[in-house]
Amino acid sequence: MLFNQARRYLYFGLLLLVFITGVWAERSGVLAELLEYDEDIRYLVVAHLKLTLISGGLAVLIGIPLGIVLSRPSLARHAETAMQLLNIGTTVPTLALLALAMSVLGIGNGPAIFGLLVATLLPIVRNTYTGLLAVPAHLKEAASGMGMLPRQLLWQVELPNALYVILAGVRTALAINVGTAPLAFLIGGTSLGELIFTGIAVDEPIMMLAGAVPTALLAITIDFSLGLLAFVLVSKGVNPLRQR
Repeated sequence: MLFNQARRYLYFGLLLLVFITGVWAERSGVLAELLEYDEDIRYLVVAHLKLTLISGGLAVLIGIPLGIVLSRPSLARHAETAMQLLNIGTTVPTLALLALAMSVLGIGNGPAIFGLLVATLLPIVRNTYTGLLAVPAHLKEAASGMGMLPRQLLWQVELPNALYVILAGVRTALAINVGTAPLAFLIGGTSLGELIFTGIAVDEPIMMLAGAVPTALLAITIDFSLGLLAFVLVSKGVNPLRQR
């Protein structure tokens, strides 16, 4: 109850802040100046989303199966070693990671996608692995006692119970991805970083905001959308947001 009440106050506070910021931007003329970059913003938002969805989608397609494989008892002793190897992607500064990708793959969106993939893989693998291990043993024992095969046990018992934790990892990964994608501009990728870094270079705060504000809004929108998806897909029994 307290959690839900605090969440409502937080949403109300955020809406109020957005409203006040909008009023200030309109009266100060900042909004009109931002709209001068309307065509650039629309083009770069689409390019930014492509980078995020391609690299994030690949991270999901690789990370979830990898987390499942590492959670199997036969590979349990190798799981932490694999996690430490994946942790390199988050330990190395993202800009250095992108530079290394550029040195191998050249410039453009290709190395940017690879760098973003490596940088966002760990949260998905870690949460998938942790979520599956956290499934109560008595549920698995009961399912095995009913004659379920290991594959049936995974799809019908383990994954549904771990889905909330898995989706939390995907949300974290995509939030990192959206916020990191502007750096792709520095290695020839197309993203909202073009407006941000060009604005910094020519000392144009409005140009910088024209890239920074849409980036923040994209991150909020993707996070909210995935949160809504988790609310709908995850059953009430294992979803704390739907429990009274």
